[in-house]
This record gives sequence, structure tokens and C-alpha cells, in this order.
Amino acid sequence: MRLVWGTVTGLGLPTEDAQRLDVLLDDGSVGLAISYPRLSGVCVIGDCVLVNTTAVDLGLGTGGAHFVVARGTACMGVALDEPSGGHVMKLRYTPLQLDVCSVEEQASPHHEVMRAAEDLSGMPVACCGLHSQVPLVAAAVKHANPSLRVGYVMTDFAALPMALSEVVRASVVAGLLDTTITCGQAFGGEHEAINLHSALLAARHVARADVVIVAIGPGVVGTATPFGHGGVAQGEAVNAVGALGGTPVAVLRVSFADERSRHRVVSHHTLTALTRIAVSPALVPVPHLPQEYAEALDELLETSGTLRRHQRVDCGSGFAPAPDLRGVRVTTMGRGPSEDPAFFAAAFAAGETCGRVAGGELTLTANA
Repeated sequence: MRLVWGTVTGLGLPTEDAQRLDVLLDDGSVGLAISYPRLSGVCVIGDCVLVNTTAVDLGLGTGGAHFVVARGTACMGVALDEPSGGHVMKLRYTPLQLDVCSVEEQASPHHEVMRAAEDLSGMPVACCGLHSQVPLVAAAVKHANPSLRVGYVMTDFAALPMALSEVVRASVVAGLLDTTITCGQAFGGEHEAINLHSALLAARHVARADVVIVAIGPGVVGTATPFGHGGVAQGEAVNAVGALGGTPVAVLRVSFADERSRHRVVSHHTLTALTRIAVSPALVPVPHLPQEYAEALDELLETSGTLRRHQRVDCGSGFAPAPDLRGVRVTTMGRGPSEDPAFFAAAFAAGETCGRVAGGELTLTANA
């Protein structure tokens, strides 16, 4: 870890849940820093800030930004005093632990609903491996049926503050996402939940979602080892949905543009999640691709054993016109739809499938 004192020299466009700041650091460097008002209060120009520069120093994404640990002017007195009204802590036992009013706790207005919530009643849940798949799935759901309410549950396998995600903010504004829930140590959603299972139930019974998307936040850990990556969260999400009586829809991470062999055709993250982690069966939407790509995808799904555990769903996505993203800009590893069309088609296929399940046109019949 590396912490450096600095001074705020400029302010980006303000948002309620995150500030983007220009900072002059005491080591002589300048850079972008992100501050979360819920953790350190609102920054103004001239504030003294303690900044964590570790990720930038190591050359890691996402976004190349420092993060404000603490702020002050005279550096005395009470710097922040905004109780949530709840008694559940997130970022527990760290210097930045914060109180939230979780959807389940007794102080929540939704406590009684959550006391009775035990089942998802077949609700389709798209289980993603990457954060960038979220708006794509949502757009395809809305394309299938604009009246469907779409919720996003963000897990704590990657970035913890939902405020870091500009694509989620844009998706909410555009009407692609109707509600957001953060679970585990992740925070900043419309609703807070203690774990993934409870978050799924809250999405169904509190937020009244018709379709839910589960995904990690921005950033994904990868180590080129079989299980040392954030993709295992996708398999765990499939299991959670199955345990609660929902319909898991596994979003394939497909690419023919990624230069890394382990992520070409179908990422090894996805294959591990579906063949080694997921014990509940899921629907596996397969997009319509050019023949050469389709043959490679079909072969890998068969040889990996994915289709022995899960139920294939052939989709029109990739052939039919792409759903309207309503101005939300999405890239994957820096690539847009023209550079990596198969990735986008696979995510759109998952949203198409969720829409069919929600409409009663498709059911899961496979047995793991």
C-alpha cells in the first residue's frame, strides 16, 4: 500500500455518490483521484487529502485513478457525521467501515417483506462474468419487452463502491436498469443487502423486478490459474439462483478478438464457472455467429462439458439488429461492438433469453 498527502486543485462534474478530483500530490505528481462522499465527505478545492496511489503505482486498472482515504481543511473536529439509520456495517473492521440500513434489518421499512421472502418463483436471473455485460443484457431485455423491470445486483468480487461504475449510472438514467442492489461488502446501491441470496430475494419481493442481472463491479481479477479469478462468482451466482427457485441464465464471455488464448472463443473464466463451480443447471444462450465462429463455439461448449450440465438456448442475437443501448457507451477490455461483435452478441442473447423466460415462452428443463 502507498498513501500520499496531496491538495485538491480541481473538481470534475459533481455526482451525488462520487467525486472526481484533480490532485497535486506531495511527491510532486499530479493525477485523478476519486472520492466517495459517504466515506470521506465532500471535497472542495484546497482540501488536504490523503490518497491511496497503490493501484496506479502498480499500473493496474480500472480507470487509472487514485482514491481519497481522508480529507480535511484545518484537519480538526468532526469531518463527517451522516448516520444511515441502520446497524449493518460494510467494509467491516477497516478504517473506512460504514453503516448502512440493509434491506433485511429490523430498522428497514422492508423488514417484514424480507421475513417472508424465500423464493424467486422462476424469475430469470442473468449471471454475468464481467461488469460490462450488465447494460448489454439489460438493453436486450428492454428490447424484448420494455415493460419488464430490470434489477442489477452487484456482488463484492471486484470493485466495492457502485459509484465507481459510470456505466451503471448511465444505464439507470437511460432506463435500462430500474433498480440496483449491492450485496456483501459492496455498497452504494438503491438497496443494501447482506449477501447475494438476500439481494436476489429483495430484487424480486422489494424492488419488484421481473428480471435480475447479477455481476461483479468494475474490474476483474485474473491470474491465469484455474480458480484464481473473479469469474468463479458467475458459478456461485448460478447456484444461488437455483437454490432460491429462480431460473439461472449464464452469460457466455465470448470473444474472437481477445489476443489472450485463454479468453478466446469462450473465456476460461466462464468455462470454470459453468463446469466446475455451478452445480445448479442453467440456461446457456448461444448467439447467432458467422459459420467459422459458430463452429468453434459449438465445439468448445461440447468438449468442455458445458452442455452436459446446462441447457443450450439458440438465439437470434448476432443476426437480428442489436438492441438500443439508449446512448450508454459500453466497451470490453477497450473494445467496442465493431471490434468484438461476438462478445456483445452473447450478452444480448442472454437478455433475449431472460425476456423469453419472463414472458413464459421458455423454461429450464436440464438436470445437472
